[in-house]
Order: sequence, then C-alpha cells, then structure tokens
Amino acid sequence: IARIPPANVFTAISSGVHIQAEKENKQNWVDQLINAFRFNFNEPERKVTVVDVKEEARLSHLGIVPDSRRYNTFLIDIGSGNTKGGYFPNGNTNDFKLFQLTWGTKSVANATEKNLGSDNSLDNYNRQMARVLTTAENAEIIYSVNESGSFPMSDNVAFSGGIAWSLATLIYPELIENSVVPVTYEDVAAFSEKLLKNYSTLTDQYMAKTAGDKNLNMDAINKEVKRVNQVFDQRSLMAGTGLLLKIMRQFQSVNERKNFYLVKNGSVGWISAFVNQNFPK
Repeated sequence: IARIPPANVFTAISSGVHIQAEKENKQNWVDQLINAFRFNFNEPERKVTVVDVKEEARLSHLGIVPDSRRYNTFLIDIGSGNTKGGYFPNGNTNDFKLFQLTWGTKSVANATEKNLGSDNSLDNYNRQMARVLTTAENAEIIYSVNESGSFPMSDNVAFSGGIAWSLATLIYPELIENSVVPVTYEDVAAFSEKLLKNYSTLTDQYMAKTAGDKNLNMDAINKEVKRVNQVFDQRSLMAGTGLLLKIMRQFQSVNERKNFYLVKNGSVGWISAFVNQNFPK
C-alpha cells in the first residue's frame, strides 16, 4: 500500500474548537491538543493550523460554491450552536465579508425547551419555538443580514450544515444523488408544516412503502433518510427548519427573489479548500 508523503498531509483545527476554548477561557486546551497530536504521531515539527471563523467561512465558500458563481453567491452554514458564512464583495477571493449569528439548530431547540414549563406537548413546543425565533429575528437576524450588504450583491443564497443536508434529503429524496438541491421558500415552509402535522411520513419506513417510482434508488434513499432521523429528532428538525425560514425570509422581496440552494456535503467544503490552498504548487 502506497503511503502518503508527510508533506501531503495537512492538519488543521476548526474554528469551533477555537471558539469553545475561548468561551471557557482555556486557550491552553488548543495548545495541549496540538502538542499531543505531534507527540502521538512522532512529528514534533508538524504544522498545525488553527482556522478562525472568518477563514473557515471563506474556505467553505471556496470549497462549496463553483467558480462560475463565486461572486454572486451568499453562503450560510447553519451549525448546531451558531451560523456563519459570507460572500466575496469585491470580485476577488481575498476580501471576504463575514456573516454570523449566535443561533444554530441546537441553540434554538435549547432555548425553546427552557420555555416549555410543565407543558411538554408538541403544540407548546411549536408555540414557544415561534417566540424564540421571533426574538432572534428581531434582535439579530434582520440586522445581521442587512449589515452584511449581501442582498443587492447576491443572486444565489446557498445553505450548508446539518439542517441543510437533512432538508435536502427529506424534501427531495428523489434527488438523492445530487449534492446540491434547489428549493424555494414555499418548499421549506410546506416542509415545516409537515414536520408538525405529518412527521410520520418523513421516516424511511414510510417512504419505502409509498415509493411509486421504480427507477429511484430506494436503498440509497432509505439509508440516507434513516441517517437523518438518527441525527435529528422531530423537535430539532423543527428548530433548524424554523431558523432556516427566518433567514430565507430576509431574502424574499416583492421585486426580487433569490435562488435558494441546500448543500448536502458542506461539512467537507472548507477542508478541501484548505488542502487545495496549502498543497505544493
């Protein structure tokens, strides 16, 4: 078996690790992690790059968005605890406008859970979630989108992250082979309604029973739908979908509508761009 030369192996620590260390005021955690990595692999000179939020978002754009849409696409990655992304406003890949929200799928779900009180019903969860999201929209989302200046600069808005992968899989299972799926605001709104009222129709068992097109790769569809349901339960799907809708809503205009896309493999985008950027030319 051919070995990959050490010079062609790149090591990086994502911004999430760095942010968590800063939150805990334990920056030494990162240093200890790097030192342990070098020691365990017996590579004391190994270069380990700590990627900050802006650089990770920039690399994600480079790794996910095709060159043909580089300068007219706003990329937004919805994570569990926050949301980040941005675009290139000046026609080059060095100047990157960072977009950030302190809300993610899990943080919306957690804030909703805290407001449930003694009523743990789904209806109350939906009601409290709407309040959490309205607060997030009024206090942060509207301002952050406007401040980014992205609306007049972007024809396309692409969403990545776990919730984007989940919705792409569940809304359009027939596009299982597509890594990027186009959607509309109405598609996502209808899906949100289905999550609340007909969640059972989104299981792999149900889809297997009701599949009408014999040309579809049902094995692949069922496997991916099952993965989605293992990662996200009904309530976390509701939280992530609700947050996505609030962000999409900022790009809905009477005079102009953006093209929305859900990216399935966004988690590896920044990594591939990082390797391309550092690989010896």
